[in-house]
Amino acid sequence: MNFFAKLKKTFTKEQKEENKTYEQGLTKTRDDFVHKLNLLGIKYSKVDNAYFDELEEILIEADIGVNTVFELLKKLKARAKEEHITSVKDLNETMVDEMFMIYVGEDSLSDKLNMAKSGPTVVLVVGVNGVGKTTSIAKLAHKYKNEGKKVMLIAGDTFRAGAVEQLKLWADKTDSLFYGKDNTDPSGVIFDGIDKAIEEEADIVIIDTAGRLHNKKNLMQELEKINRVIKKKIPDAPHETLLVIDAATGQNGITQALAFKEITNITGIILTKLDGTAKGGIVLAIREEVKLPVKFIGLGEKMEDLKSFDIENYIYGLFKDLM
Repeated sequence: MNFFAKLKKTFTKEQKEENKTYEQGLTKTRDDFVHKLNLLGIKYSKVDNAYFDELEEILIEADIGVNTVFELLKKLKARAKEEHITSVKDLNETMVDEMFMIYVGEDSLSDKLNMAKSGPTVVLVVGVNGVGKTTSIAKLAHKYKNEGKKVMLIAGDTFRAGAVEQLKLWADKTDSLFYGKDNTDPSGVIFDGIDKAIEEEADIVIIDTAGRLHNKKNLMQELEKINRVIKKKIPDAPHETLLVIDAATGQNGITQALAFKEITNITGIILTKLDGTAKGGIVLAIREEVKLPVKFIGLGEKMEDLKSFDIENYIYGLFKDLM
Protein backbone atom coordinates (compact mmCIF):
# COMPACT_ATOMS: atom_id res chain seq x y z
CA MET A 1 0.00 0.00 0.00
CA ASN A 2 1.44 3.40 -0.93
CA PHE A 3 1.30 6.23 1.61
CA PHE A 4 -1.49 8.11 -0.20
CA ALA A 5 -3.68 4.99 -0.10
CA LYS A 6 -2.81 4.51 3.57
CA LEU A 7 -4.10 8.02 4.34
CA LYS A 8 -7.51 7.08 2.93
CA LYS A 9 -7.88 4.01 5.17
CA THR A 10 -10.42 3.70 8.01
CA PHE A 11 -9.24 5.39 11.21
CA THR A 12 -10.04 4.57 14.84
CA LYS A 13 -12.00 7.10 16.91
CA GLU A 14 -8.78 8.36 18.56
CA GLN A 15 -7.02 8.68 15.21
CA LYS A 16 -9.98 10.61 13.80
CA GLU A 17 -9.79 13.08 16.71
CA GLU A 18 -6.05 13.58 16.18
CA ASN A 19 -6.56 13.92 12.41
CA LYS A 20 -9.22 16.57 13.05
CA THR A 21 -6.78 18.63 15.17
CA TYR A 22 -4.16 18.57 12.40
CA GLU A 23 -6.82 19.19 9.77
CA GLN A 24 -8.05 22.33 11.59
CA GLY A 25 -4.55 23.51 12.51
CA LEU A 26 -3.28 23.26 8.94
CA THR A 27 -6.31 24.95 7.36
CA LYS A 28 -4.43 28.07 6.19
CA THR A 29 -1.62 26.10 4.57
CA ARG A 30 -4.00 23.56 3.02
CA ASP A 31 -6.43 26.17 1.69
CA ASP A 32 -3.60 28.03 0.00
CA PHE A 33 -1.54 25.05 -1.14
CA VAL A 34 -4.29 22.66 -2.27
CA HIS A 35 -6.28 25.48 -3.89
CA LYS A 36 -3.24 26.30 -6.06
CA LEU A 37 -2.70 22.61 -6.87
CA ASN A 38 -6.35 22.29 -7.92
CA LEU A 39 -6.10 25.36 -10.16
CA LEU A 40 -2.95 23.89 -11.69
CA GLY A 41 -4.87 20.65 -12.35
CA ILE A 42 -7.57 22.62 -14.17
CA LYS A 43 -5.01 24.54 -16.24
CA TYR A 44 -3.05 21.44 -17.31
CA SER A 45 -4.72 18.26 -18.55
CA LYS A 46 -1.42 16.38 -18.43
CA VAL A 47 1.95 16.60 -16.71
CA ASP A 48 4.68 18.32 -18.76
CA ASN A 49 7.66 20.65 -18.18
CA ALA A 50 5.44 23.75 -17.96
CA TYR A 51 3.40 21.99 -15.26
CA PHE A 52 6.53 21.19 -13.25
CA ASP A 53 7.72 24.81 -13.52
CA GLU A 54 4.49 26.10 -12.00
CA LEU A 55 4.45 23.32 -9.38
CA GLU A 56 7.94 24.41 -8.32
CA GLU A 57 6.67 27.95 -7.61
CA ILE A 58 3.73 26.65 -5.56
CA LEU A 59 5.99 24.42 -3.46
CA ILE A 60 8.47 27.23 -2.79
CA GLU A 61 5.62 29.58 -1.78
CA ALA A 62 4.48 26.96 0.79
CA ASP A 63 7.95 27.40 2.35
CA ILE A 64 8.99 23.81 1.77
CA GLY A 65 12.48 25.20 1.11
CA VAL A 66 14.33 25.59 -2.17
CA ASN A 67 16.68 22.61 -1.68
CA THR A 68 13.80 20.37 -0.59
CA VAL A 69 11.68 21.47 -3.56
CA PHE A 70 14.50 20.70 -6.03
CA GLU A 71 14.97 17.26 -4.44
CA LEU A 72 11.22 16.58 -4.51
CA LEU A 73 10.85 17.65 -8.16
CA LYS A 74 13.82 15.53 -9.19
CA LYS A 75 12.15 12.46 -7.65
CA LEU A 76 8.73 13.33 -9.11
CA LYS A 77 10.14 13.75 -12.62
CA ALA A 78 12.02 10.46 -12.36
CA ARG A 79 8.90 8.59 -11.17
CA ALA A 80 6.68 10.26 -13.78
CA LYS A 81 9.06 9.05 -16.49
CA GLU A 82 9.57 5.59 -15.03
CA GLU A 83 5.90 4.93 -14.18
CA HIS A 84 4.49 6.76 -17.25
CA ILE A 85 2.52 9.19 -15.08
CA THR A 86 0.74 11.77 -17.22
CA SER A 87 -2.35 12.67 -15.17
CA VAL A 88 -2.17 15.46 -12.59
CA LYS A 89 -4.21 13.40 -10.09
CA ASP A 90 -1.73 10.50 -10.23
CA LEU A 91 1.20 12.89 -9.85
CA ASN A 92 -0.40 14.45 -6.75
CA GLU A 93 -0.67 11.00 -5.19
CA THR A 94 2.98 10.38 -6.02
CA MET A 95 3.90 13.75 -4.49
CA VAL A 96 2.23 12.78 -1.17
CA ASP A 97 4.29 9.56 -1.15
CA GLU A 98 7.53 11.40 -1.91
CA MET A 99 6.92 14.08 0.76
CA PHE A 100 6.43 11.33 3.32
CA MET A 101 9.66 9.63 2.19
CA ILE A 102 11.59 12.93 2.35
CA TYR A 103 10.58 13.38 5.99
CA VAL A 104 11.13 9.79 7.04
CA GLY A 105 14.36 9.52 5.04
CA GLU A 106 17.05 6.98 5.81
CA ASP A 107 17.91 8.44 9.23
CA SER A 108 16.01 7.18 12.25
CA LEU A 109 15.14 10.59 13.70
CA SER A 110 12.72 10.05 16.57
CA ASP A 111 9.89 12.49 17.18
CA LYS A 112 9.44 11.04 20.69
CA LEU A 113 10.86 12.75 23.77
CA ASN A 114 13.95 10.99 25.14
CA MET A 115 13.05 10.10 28.73
CA ALA A 116 15.58 9.43 31.51
CA LYS A 117 15.80 5.80 32.64
CA SER A 118 15.78 6.95 36.26
CA GLY A 119 15.45 10.30 38.05
CA PRO A 120 14.19 13.48 36.41
CA THR A 121 14.10 13.95 32.62
CA VAL A 122 15.72 17.33 31.90
CA VAL A 123 14.47 19.33 28.92
CA LEU A 124 16.39 22.48 27.99
CA VAL A 125 14.35 24.91 25.87
CA VAL A 126 16.12 27.46 23.65
CA GLY A 127 15.06 29.97 20.99
CA VAL A 128 15.01 33.68 20.20
CA ASN A 129 12.58 35.99 22.01
CA GLY A 130 9.07 36.29 20.57
CA VAL A 131 8.74 32.78 19.09
CA GLY A 132 6.44 31.47 21.84
CA LYS A 133 9.12 29.84 24.01
CA THR A 134 7.54 30.50 27.42
CA THR A 135 4.02 29.50 26.36
CA SER A 136 5.44 26.33 24.75
CA ILE A 137 7.08 25.47 28.09
CA ALA A 138 3.72 26.02 29.82
CA LYS A 139 1.96 23.79 27.29
CA LEU A 140 4.59 21.07 27.76
CA ALA A 141 4.10 21.32 31.55
CA HIS A 142 0.32 21.03 31.05
CA LYS A 143 0.75 17.99 28.76
CA TYR A 144 2.96 16.07 31.19
CA LYS A 145 0.91 17.03 34.27
CA ASN A 146 -2.12 15.56 32.47
CA GLU A 147 -0.11 12.38 31.93
CA GLY A 148 0.40 12.13 35.69
CA LYS A 149 3.99 13.41 35.77
CA LYS A 150 5.43 15.67 38.47
CA VAL A 151 6.76 18.67 36.52
CA MET A 152 9.17 21.42 37.54
CA LEU A 153 9.90 24.65 35.65
CA ILE A 154 13.24 26.43 36.09
CA ALA A 155 13.63 30.06 35.00
CA GLY A 156 17.03 30.28 33.31
CA ASP A 157 16.14 33.52 31.49
CA THR A 158 17.16 35.61 34.49
CA PHE A 159 17.93 39.06 33.05
CA ARG A 160 14.96 39.73 30.72
CA ALA A 161 12.44 41.94 32.50
CA GLY A 162 9.46 39.95 33.75
CA ALA A 163 10.68 36.58 32.37
CA VAL A 164 11.04 34.88 35.78
CA GLU A 165 7.69 36.21 37.01
CA GLN A 166 5.98 35.13 33.77
CA LEU A 167 7.29 31.55 34.09
CA LYS A 168 6.24 31.48 37.77
CA LEU A 169 2.68 32.39 36.72
CA TRP A 170 2.67 29.52 34.20
CA ALA A 171 4.02 27.13 36.85
CA ASP A 172 1.13 28.11 39.14
CA LYS A 173 -1.45 27.76 36.33
CA THR A 174 -0.18 24.28 35.39
CA ASP A 175 0.28 23.19 39.01
CA SER A 176 4.01 22.66 38.45
CA LEU A 177 6.93 23.12 40.84
CA PHE A 178 9.03 26.23 40.19
CA TYR A 179 12.51 27.59 40.81
CA GLY A 180 13.83 30.98 39.69
CA LYS A 181 15.60 34.19 40.72
CA ASP A 182 15.82 37.55 38.93
CA ASN A 183 19.06 39.23 37.82
CA THR A 184 21.46 36.45 38.72
CA ASP A 185 23.72 33.96 36.93
CA PRO A 186 21.44 31.53 35.03
CA SER A 187 23.79 28.58 35.61
CA GLY A 188 23.62 29.05 39.38
CA VAL A 189 19.82 29.21 39.27
CA ILE A 190 19.65 26.06 37.13
CA PHE A 191 22.13 24.23 39.44
CA ASP A 192 20.03 25.02 42.53
CA GLY A 193 16.79 24.32 40.64
CA ILE A 194 17.92 20.82 39.65
CA ASP A 195 18.92 20.21 43.27
CA LYS A 196 15.36 21.07 44.28
CA ALA A 197 13.91 18.91 41.46
CA ILE A 198 15.88 15.88 42.69
CA GLU A 199 14.85 16.58 46.28
CA GLU A 200 11.17 16.91 45.25
CA GLU A 201 11.42 13.78 43.04
CA ALA A 202 10.20 15.60 39.93
CA ASP A 203 9.68 13.44 36.82
CA ILE A 204 10.27 16.17 34.24
CA VAL A 205 12.31 19.38 34.57
CA ILE A 206 11.79 22.01 31.86
CA ILE A 207 14.37 24.80 31.77
CA ASP A 208 13.79 28.19 30.12
CA THR A 209 16.85 30.00 28.71
CA ALA A 210 17.65 33.48 27.41
CA GLY A 211 16.57 34.16 23.84
CA ARG A 212 19.53 36.10 22.52
CA LEU A 213 21.16 35.21 19.22
CA HIS A 214 22.73 38.53 18.18
CA ASN A 215 25.90 37.63 20.09
CA LYS A 216 26.43 33.97 19.31
CA LYS A 217 29.73 33.74 21.21
CA ASN A 218 28.18 34.87 24.51
CA LEU A 219 25.17 32.61 24.07
CA MET A 220 27.41 29.65 23.22
CA GLN A 221 29.45 30.23 26.39
CA GLU A 222 26.28 30.55 28.49
CA LEU A 223 24.74 27.36 27.07
CA GLU A 224 28.03 25.46 27.51
CA LYS A 225 28.13 26.54 31.16
CA ILE A 226 24.45 25.59 31.65
CA ASN A 227 25.12 22.13 30.14
CA ARG A 228 28.14 21.67 32.45
CA VAL A 229 26.21 22.49 35.63
CA ILE A 230 23.31 20.23 34.60
CA LYS A 231 25.75 17.33 34.04
CA LYS A 232 27.28 17.86 37.49
CA LYS A 233 23.90 16.93 38.97
CA ILE A 234 22.64 14.48 36.31
CA PRO A 235 25.50 13.14 34.12
CA ASP A 236 23.36 12.09 31.13
CA ALA A 237 21.30 15.32 31.09
CA PRO A 238 19.95 17.37 29.40
CA HIS A 239 18.00 14.52 27.82
CA GLU A 240 16.53 16.92 25.26
CA THR A 241 17.48 20.38 24.00
CA LEU A 242 14.46 21.70 22.11
CA LEU A 243 14.63 24.73 19.82
CA VAL A 244 11.43 26.77 19.51
CA ILE A 245 10.75 28.23 16.04
CA ASP A 246 7.79 30.37 14.94
CA ALA A 247 6.38 28.70 11.79
CA ALA A 248 5.30 32.10 10.42
CA THR A 249 8.94 33.23 10.12
CA GLY A 250 9.44 30.66 7.34
CA GLN A 251 12.99 30.50 6.04
CA ASN A 252 14.18 32.81 8.82
CA GLY A 253 13.27 29.96 11.18
CA ILE A 254 15.59 27.67 9.21
CA THR A 255 18.39 30.25 9.61
CA GLN A 256 17.76 30.35 13.38
CA ALA A 257 17.84 26.55 13.57
CA LEU A 258 21.16 26.36 11.72
CA ALA A 259 22.64 29.10 13.96
CA PHE A 260 21.54 27.37 17.20
CA LYS A 261 22.75 24.02 15.89
CA GLU A 262 26.23 25.55 15.60
CA ILE A 263 26.31 26.62 19.24
CA THR A 264 24.64 23.76 21.14
CA ASN A 265 23.42 20.18 20.71
CA ILE A 266 19.82 20.64 19.53
CA THR A 267 17.86 17.36 19.65
CA GLY A 268 14.52 18.53 18.25
CA ILE A 269 12.23 21.37 17.22
CA ILE A 270 9.06 22.84 18.71
CA LEU A 271 7.29 24.55 15.81
CA THR A 272 4.81 27.14 17.11
CA LYS A 273 1.92 29.04 15.48
CA LEU A 274 1.57 26.57 12.60
CA ASP A 275 -2.17 27.24 12.58
CA GLY A 276 -1.62 30.96 11.90
CA THR A 277 0.41 30.65 8.71
CA ALA A 278 0.09 29.36 5.15
CA LYS A 279 3.78 28.35 5.31
CA GLY A 280 3.20 24.92 6.87
CA GLY A 281 5.65 23.35 4.42
CA ILE A 282 8.45 24.50 6.74
CA VAL A 283 8.17 21.12 8.53
CA LEU A 284 9.71 19.40 5.48
CA ALA A 285 12.35 22.12 5.07
CA ILE A 286 13.48 21.69 8.69
CA ARG A 287 13.82 17.95 8.24
CA GLU A 288 15.67 18.19 4.93
CA GLU A 289 17.87 21.26 5.55
CA VAL A 290 18.50 21.20 9.31
CA LYS A 291 18.43 17.40 9.78
CA LEU A 292 16.44 17.64 13.01
CA PRO A 293 13.10 16.07 13.92
CA VAL A 294 10.10 18.26 14.71
CA LYS A 295 8.99 16.95 18.13
CA PHE A 296 6.03 19.25 18.86
CA ILE A 297 3.83 21.59 16.84
CA GLY A 298 1.57 24.43 17.97
CA LEU A 299 -1.86 24.19 16.32
CA GLY A 300 -3.74 26.79 18.38
CA GLU A 301 -3.67 28.92 21.51
CA LYS A 302 -5.29 26.49 23.97
CA MET A 303 -3.07 24.53 26.36
CA GLU A 304 -4.04 21.28 24.58
CA ASP A 305 -2.99 22.65 21.18
CA LEU A 306 0.71 21.77 21.48
CA LYS A 307 0.79 18.35 19.85
CA SER A 308 3.46 15.66 19.60
CA PHE A 309 4.43 15.74 15.94
CA ASP A 310 3.17 12.91 13.73
CA ILE A 311 4.22 12.90 10.06
CA GLU A 312 1.18 10.87 8.95
CA ASN A 313 -1.27 13.26 10.62
CA TYR A 314 0.66 16.23 9.24
CA ILE A 315 0.50 15.02 5.64
CA TYR A 316 -3.15 14.04 6.12
CA GLY A 317 -3.89 17.59 7.36
CA LEU A 318 -2.00 19.06 4.41
CA PHE A 319 -3.54 16.94 1.63
CA LYS A 320 -6.97 15.96 2.98
CA ASP A 321 -8.80 17.98 0.32
CA LEU A 322 -7.05 16.06 -2.47
CA MET A 323 -8.50 12.74 -1.27
